[in-house]
Amino acid sequence: MVSFLIAIAVLVGGYVIYGVLVERVFGIDSKRLTPAVEMCDNVDYVPMPTWKVFLIQFLNIAGLGPIFGAIMGIMFGPAAFLWIVLGTIFGGAVHDFISAMMSMRNGGVSLPEIVGRELGRPVMNAMRGFSILLLVLVAAVFVLTPADLLSALTPDSLDRLFWVIVIFGYYILATLLPIDKLIGRFYPIFGGALLFMAAGLLVYLLISGVMIPDGFTDGLASRHPDGNPIFPMMFVSIACGALSGFHATQSPLMARCIKNEKLARPVFYGSMVAEGLVALIWAAATIAFMEGYDKLAAYMANGGTTAELVKNISMEWLGVIGGFLAILGVVAAPITSGDTALRSARLIAADFMKIPQKKIWHRLALSIPLFVLVFGIMLIDFKVLWLYFAWANQTLAVFTLWSATVYLARRRKAYVITLIPAIFMTAVSVSYLLFAPRPEGIGLDWWISVTAGIAVAFGLLILFLCTLPKIRCTPKEDRPAKYALSND
Repeated sequence: MVSFLIAIAVLVGGYVIYGVLVERVFGIDSKRLTPAVEMCDNVDYVPMPTWKVFLIQFLNIAGLGPIFGAIMGIMFGPAAFLWIVLGTIFGGAVHDFISAMMSMRNGGVSLPEIVGRELGRPVMNAMRGFSILLLVLVAAVFVLTPADLLSALTPDSLDRLFWVIVIFGYYILATLLPIDKLIGRFYPIFGGALLFMAAGLLVYLLISGVMIPDGFTDGLASRHPDGNPIFPMMFVSIACGALSGFHATQSPLMARCIKNEKLARPVFYGSMVAEGLVALIWAAATIAFMEGYDKLAAYMANGGTTAELVKNISMEWLGVIGGFLAILGVVAAPITSGDTALRSARLIAADFMKIPQKKIWHRLALSIPLFVLVFGIMLIDFKVLWLYFAWANQTLAVFTLWSATVYLARRRKAYVITLIPAIFMTAVSVSYLLFAPRPEGIGLDWWISVTAGIAVAFGLLILFLCTLPKIRCTPKEDRPAKYALSND
C-alpha cells in the first residue's frame, strides 16, 4: 500500500512540478488567440468550456486503454507500476502537451502536418497514409467489438447486425456533426463515469483493508506467464496508460476547441496524468483482487478475460453501481474511440487536401470514402492487421516525439524533454518489431532485437546532433500570432 500511495503522490507531483517546467520550456502565451477563437467555424473550431474540453480529451485518449492495458501490463510484474508513473510524467504527458501546442500554434492542424513540417514532406506523406489507415482500422474494430458485447447483453432480436448498424450510424453522425452537438454533450458524461469508477476503486483500496501485493520486495523481474521480457514487451502492452502515439491523432480535436493557451497544461498534460492515475488504480486493483501475480496468471491461463475481470472487480467491490459503470465503460469506451478516430481521419484528409469543413457537403465528400473503407475492412478478417496496431501505435509516438524535438530545437528551447523519450521509444518500437513472434513481428532473438533497437535509437541521436546546427539555422515560424484588440 505504501508503494501505491507513493506512486499516486509522484504522479500528482509530476503534474505540478514537471508539467509547469514543460509549459515554461514551450512558452505559453495567454494573450495569443487560439484557433478556436481565431478560426471559429462552429463545426470543428468551436470554443468550449474548459471542463468539457478536459473530459472530452481524457475520454479521447483513454477509452479502455488505461483499464485493459493496465491489466495486461501488470502481468509483467511491479515494473508496470514504474512505467505507468514515469512513462506518464516524462513521456506520455509531454508527448500529448507538446503535440497539442504544436497543433494550436499552427491553426489546429492534424498530426501528419505537425510531423511533416519538422521532418520533411516525404515523412508527411507517409504519415498521412499511415495515420488514416490506423484510424480507419480502429474505427472498424470498435464497431464490431461493442456490437458483440451489446448483442450478448440484449434480447436475441437485437443481434450483432442490429448493433453494427446502430453504432455505425452513430459514427456517421459523430464524424459529420459539429463537435459540440454530439461529442460535446455525451463525452463528458462517459469521461466522468470512467473517472468516477476509478475514484470508487481508489476509495475501496484505501479503506477496505485489502492488501496490494505489488511484489517490489521480490525485484523487478518479469512475472509474465508466457515468459515475455519486460523490454520491449511491457512498454508496448501499457500504452494508453503511459505513452501512446494514438493520442497525437486526437489532441488536435481539442486544440481546435480550447479558449486560451494557459489552459493547455490542465487539459493536455493533466488529462494524461488523469489517465495514468486510472491505469495505476486498475493495476493495483487487479493485483489486489487476484491476490498476486501467480493467481492472475492462472486466471488468464484458464480462459479468463480482461473484460470479465473488470466486471468482477467492479461488481464485487462497488456493487450494482460499479457493475453498471463497468458494463458502460466496456461498451461505451471503444465506441468513443471509434467515432473520434473517424473524425480525426476526416480532418487529416481535409488538412492535406486543403478543403474547408464548414459546409456539410465538404465533410461528406471526405467522409463517405472513409465510411466505405471502414465497412470494407469489417467484411474481411483483419485479425492479422490488428496484431500490428500495438507496434504502429508506438511508432506514431516515435515520429511525434522526434518532430517535437526538432520543433523545440529550431526555437532554441530545451529539446531534451522530448529527445530522451524519443530515443527510448525508438529503441522500444524497433526492438518490439524485431522480437515479437510472427506474424506480429519478425521473431528474432531477444539480444539481436534489443541491440538493433538501441543501435537505431542512438543512430538517430547522432544524426540529430550532427544536423542540429542546420536545424537551428533554418527556423520555421508558427502561424502568425493574433491577439484580441483589448490586448494590442
